[in-house]
Amino acid sequence: MPIILSEKDKSRLLHLAEKQAKIASSPKMQKLIKEWEAHGRFEKGSRPMVLIELGTFASDIIPQLMECESEQGRSIEWGFLSRIVNHELFDDDTIVAPYVGFSYSGWLSPFDIPVETVRAENKDGDRLGHHFISKIVDLEEDFHKLKKSPIYVGDPTSTENAINEWNEIFGDILPAKRTGGALYACPTQAIVHIMDMEDMFTAMCDYPDLFHKMMDMLTDDYVELNKKLSDSGVLRSTTSFEPVAQGTYAFTDKLHSDLEKYTSNDIWGFLDSQETQGISPAMFNEFIFPYYKKIADTYGLLSYGCCEAVDLIWEDSVSKLPNLSKVSISPWCNEKYMGEQLAGKEIMYLRKPSPNLIGVGSELDEDATRKHISATVEAAQGCTLEFVQRDVYKINNTYHKVRRYVEIIRECCEKHR
Repeated sequence: MPIILSEKDKSRLLHLAEKQAKIASSPKMQKLIKEWEAHGRFEKGSRPMVLIELGTFASDIIPQLMECESEQGRSIEWGFLSRIVNHELFDDDTIVAPYVGFSYSGWLSPFDIPVETVRAENKDGDRLGHHFISKIVDLEEDFHKLKKSPIYVGDPTSTENAINEWNEIFGDILPAKRTGGALYACPTQAIVHIMDMEDMFTAMCDYPDLFHKMMDMLTDDYVELNKKLSDSGVLRSTTSFEPVAQGTYAFTDKLHSDLEKYTSNDIWGFLDSQETQGISPAMFNEFIFPYYKKIADTYGLLSYGCCEAVDLIWEDSVSKLPNLSKVSISPWCNEKYMGEQLAGKEIMYLRKPSPNLIGVGSELDEDATRKHISATVEAAQGCTLEFVQRDVYKINNTYHKVRRYVEIIRECCEKHR
C-alpha cells in the first residue's frame, strides 16, 4: 500500500527517522555492537547482556508518546518508537539499527486445519487470554482430518515495492533494506492449537503409532518449508542485528555473512516444546525429540526453548540437538543444574527472569530483584550469560521501574565471571 502522509505526520516521522539514525551512529551504540559481537563469539571476559522485550507491554509506553494523526502515520510512528524506546527509556542492550529491515517470509498452515480461538478481554478491550477450539479430539477417529500442510513463501515483489516506497520518503535519512531472520518451528504448539493438551497427552498412550505418524507428517512439512525457502533464494544472513526468537539477537562468527545464496543450514533456527512440559523425559525422548532433531538438522545454529523447564529433558534429548548455541533458562528451570551443564561450553545461558519483578505493582521491589538475579549470576558462573526479560504485560505506566531493573541486573552481573 502506498505511503500517503499529511505534512504534519510526515514531519513527525522524518524527525523520528533522524533520531533513530543519530542513535544508531552514536559512539555508545558502536560500543554496544562490539560488546554484542564479543558476546556472540563467547569471548572470555565478555559481559552479560540485558534485553527487555517491549512488545508485550508496549501499550503502557508508546501511545502516550505518539503524535501522528492518520492510521498509516501512527502505524509507522509505532514502529519508530518501538525501535528507540528501549534505548531512550530503559537503557538496556537493545540494538538500534541504521536502517529499517524488510524480510521475506515463509510459513505453513499445519495439517490444513484452520485455527479458531475464543478470546477474553477486560473492560478496556485488552486481551486477557484465549482458548483454542479443539478440532482433533480422538486421534484415531479424527486422524482423517490431518492433511498435508499448505506451504507459502512470501512474494519478493511486494517486499521490494515496500522497500522502494519507504526509501522514497525516508531513504536519505534511514534507508530500508532486505534483511534476514531466524527460522521458527514449534510443532507441539501447532498441535495444541487444534487438539486439547490433555487429548494430546493421552493420544501418546492410546495411539502411539498414530501419534508418531502425526508428528512425522508435520515434521516433514517443516523440513519441506525450509527447503523451499532455501531454493527460493529469499533467505539472508543471520550473524548480527537479526532477531532470533525469544527476544535475542543473531550475533555469531559461526555462520557466513557473505554468501550469494543462503540455505536454512546457513542461518539460525528456533525450536521449543512448552506444551510437553507435562510428560516424562522418557516420553519426550520417544515422541518428540526425534522429530525436533530432524528439523534442527536443517538449521545452521539452534536456539532452543521458551517456558519449559529444559533441565528435565537436557541429558537425553536437548543436549544432543545439533548446532545448539542458545538455551532458554526459564523461571521454572533448575538454574544451578543448567549452569553446571553449560559451564565452559559455547552455548548461551539465555535466562528469562520472572516477569513478576517488573510486571506487578507500580514500584520495583529491589531486594527481591537482587535476590532473584543474584541466584542466576551464581548459578551461571563459567557460562556465557544473557538476560532476556519477556512476558511482561503491564508495568503500570512506570518506565523508570524498568530502567532501575536493568541497572540492578548490571550491578549483580559485576560478580559474574
